[in-house]
Amino acid sequence: MTRGDQRDRAREKNLKAAGAKAKKQEGDPRKRAEHDAEMVRQKQKAKEEAARLAAAGGAPPPDPKSKVGVAAKQAQQKK
Repeated sequence: MTRGDQRDRAREKNLKAAGAKAKKQEGDPRKRAEHDAEMVRQKQKAKEEAARLAAAGGAPPPDPKSKVGVAAKQAQQKK
């Protein structure tokens, strides 16, 4: 056995480094849960608002990343 305890030391070192990199959640878990719930409520409200506008005939603002919106703008500019 030429490596001795090199393998064991390397394993311990890697475990220690992985533990240091682990994401540690700070703060009160209840506050984090409340914050997360509020964010979900805001997203749901925005989605419902967009659905309401679409049902009322108004379209939500176009997605700037959408290629469909770009093609439509180019077609309108050509007319």
